[in-house]
Amino acid sequence: MRLIPHNELEREQHDSFEWRALGIDPQFLLEPSLGRWLPGWRMLELTIEHDQACATARVFLDRGQGFTEAESLCLRLSSGQAGKRVMFLPASLKVLRFDPLESEGRFTLKRLRLVWLTPRFARDRLLGRLLRVHPDWRGKTKSLVLAQLKQRARAQDIHWRNLALEHYNATFDHRTVQENYKDWLEERAHITDTRARAAAAQIRHRPLISIILPVYNPRIEWLRECLDSALEQSYAHWQICIADDHSSDPAVRDLIADYAARDPRITYVFRESNGHVCAASNSALELARGEFIALLDHDDRLHPHALLHVAEALQSNPQAGLLYSDEDKINAQGQRFDPHFKPDWNPDLLLAQNYISHLGVYRTDIVQEVGGFRRGFEGAQDHDLALRVAARLRSDQIVHIPYVLYHWRAGEGSTALDSNQKDYTARAGLAAVREAATAQAPGAEVEAENFPNSYRVRWPLPCPGPLVSLLIPTRDRVEILKPCVDAILSRTEYPNFEVLILDNQSCCTETLSYMASIAKRDPRVRVLQWDHAFNYSAINNFGARAARGDILGLINNDIEPINAGWLKEMVRQAIRPEIGCVGAKLYYPNDTIQHGGVILGLGGVAGHSHKYFARGAAGYFYRLKLAHNVSAVTAACLLVRKSVFEEVGGLDEENLPVAFNDVDFCLKVREAGYRNIWTPYAELYHHESISRGSDDTPAKRARAKAEVTYMRRTWGQALDNDPAYNPNLTLAHEDFSLR
Repeated sequence: MRLIPHNELEREQHDSFEWRALGIDPQFLLEPSLGRWLPGWRMLELTIEHDQACATARVFLDRGQGFTEAESLCLRLSSGQAGKRVMFLPASLKVLRFDPLESEGRFTLKRLRLVWLTPRFARDRLLGRLLRVHPDWRGKTKSLVLAQLKQRARAQDIHWRNLALEHYNATFDHRTVQENYKDWLEERAHITDTRARAAAAQIRHRPLISIILPVYNPRIEWLRECLDSALEQSYAHWQICIADDHSSDPAVRDLIADYAARDPRITYVFRESNGHVCAASNSALELARGEFIALLDHDDRLHPHALLHVAEALQSNPQAGLLYSDEDKINAQGQRFDPHFKPDWNPDLLLAQNYISHLGVYRTDIVQEVGGFRRGFEGAQDHDLALRVAARLRSDQIVHIPYVLYHWRAGEGSTALDSNQKDYTARAGLAAVREAATAQAPGAEVEAENFPNSYRVRWPLPCPGPLVSLLIPTRDRVEILKPCVDAILSRTEYPNFEVLILDNQSCCTETLSYMASIAKRDPRVRVLQWDHAFNYSAINNFGARAARGDILGLINNDIEPINAGWLKEMVRQAIRPEIGCVGAKLYYPNDTIQHGGVILGLGGVAGHSHKYFARGAAGYFYRLKLAHNVSAVTAACLLVRKSVFEEVGGLDEENLPVAFNDVDFCLKVREAGYRNIWTPYAELYHHESISRGSDDTPAKRARAKAEVTYMRRTWGQALDNDPAYNPNLTLAHEDFSLR
């Protein structure tokens, strides 16, 4: 086919790119070599080098009615990344259009092909992706998916292929929070009043929930909306405890008194002097008669079914002492935006930021036991309370409700609009985190991060630090191995480590010479021979048995440290008794993210968080800049105590010789009761899978399929419900976009 520039495109002159997109709608028309498009299945193969962080390319199909978004297919690609997807050309097709970017920029088309497919091959690829990615079809067989698609298509009186393509195309859609949250909300099923009453009737224990509402000079219309959102709750067993902190605007008191006169569940106290938010919150707490308290700010709003969801969660989790929900923001026009879809209980993330925030619900007696809201922590009083209450609870007593139940007002002067507007909140938060961290580990140091209300904990190291054994499997390829080993030896600040090069039948004389010379020159290096067929799990288990260190480091031979403190940071984490596996921040050589932690369920089994994000990107709610707990990390750079490695039996040699052995290992560690953690303060380059190559032969593809099957059979639904992620976020992309 031939590309014909059609709109907002020009050839580049004297540049590394061939084309420049002049606007947000660059277009090529595709002209078929046979003069017309023949109907049938195709594989779209596309590779674009571009100057964007990530780019979405689209193919539009015109059946004679013009081009529409509904008749388009997308592929989201980083620069140089090869992408493929199945598509079907209908008999009515008139014109094909190709849009390489959705913004101004420069690019080169390295590959653009439409390859003929047999119907059987196309169907197999389509069903395979539905099984891996689409939430409706996870864990099923291809034959079952096909049968159900045909059954649904008959019910809708359409061809099954059209329904299958609709589901398949949805797995490529990229629904960004900024652009698509409004549409996403409209697609969510709304709870009707009838259904809400029925749900409330099913709740056996109906605890009274006291809403703690400190008030000081809010905008009257916002306070009215706030109170109305409480009055409109579908769950009726609540109490509002208002403490007006000596507002100077008499209209505030008048409004409070008016609402209290309308509903006996509203109680209030007018403080005689201004004491700030902690004092006011404690005054409101004194009014609370409920078994639980819920925290509400005077200009925010609750979702109409917020307390109903809380009561339902308590029905399922009667042991809960702290519950929290997802949240979003609401602007002056009443429009909702910027949703925060949170993970389940994530203690290290709570030290880094107050991710619990709104809606926070606490068992009242525990709040009273810890002393309520502490003066001196104004601005971070919620963070301080969450840390102190969580310290009293088991992990199963902290419950996340994955629904947006709280709308945080983003008005002028609001922390929701700009966290930097209240610097004192960061100072108070720093003090709260420092106290919490030192209670866990005396000697821990805490410092403010360069992001609003975010913190870094430096966990203490013994002196001397434990010996770390870095295990590096390799075979030939000295051009990869040498930069890796030399960089570790020269760029590692932590002094007490050994390097075990695990040689898997190298025959290259240059490689053998290098290994012999480096082992002779540097006493920290040993070369061990593994004279068996490649098996990543077996090689590392062999190295672990030979290791002298108390801590093991699984290191790929294509890793290069960037910051000298990488190993010290990982050891600080690995020696914590509650921590299992520790992962690092890995970059591709082009300075985009390769690994920001592993998310279970991506692509069917697992994938890497924030893949292809720019090196300086903050990530989803600063997740790329903060240490936090994850379900798994890549063994390309993983630290774990040797005792933990041995406790769970090491890596699975029999079932997972190549892929997913690290995910399986991390899940075994988590199952044994340890927390896995990812840290952004250990940074390394990763030239991913250069030495092993890709799964491009029938034998390799069969092995890869067997490993996927084993992971699905072994871990089942755990792969589709990552507690460190959120069920409202996509399993088709690595970028925290909407599901």
